Amino acid sequence: EKPFQWQECGKSFGQSSNLFAYQSIHTGEKPYRCGECSKRFGCISSLLTHQRTHTEEKPFQWQECGKSFVQSSDLFAHQRRHTGEKPYKCGECGKSFGRSSHLRMH
Repeated sequence: EKPFQWQECGKSFGQSSNLFAYQSIHTGEKPYRCGECSKRFGCISSLLTHQRTHTEEKPFQWQECGKSFVQSSDLFAHQRRHTGEKPYKCGECGKSFGRSSHLRMH
């Protein structure tokens, strides 16, 4: 069940926090502020990730090589670099990429 609905488009969410984050994307509102540098964010998870730049916390570590990362997505991309996996494929030319952002830039 998804009881939290945004009236503008009718999209529903299971948690109120997800609705709030979705609204922030569309309204441009950035209610979360970093206490260290005052940079603002639309969702709490982005703020928490950003705060790691100040604390230098890197909680995601790959045991194979011991390298640590701020975000889990960076860890997964690093693992793919070692394995050679490239799951993001261009529908037009067939070229594959290890990161979705690299496919988007392509």
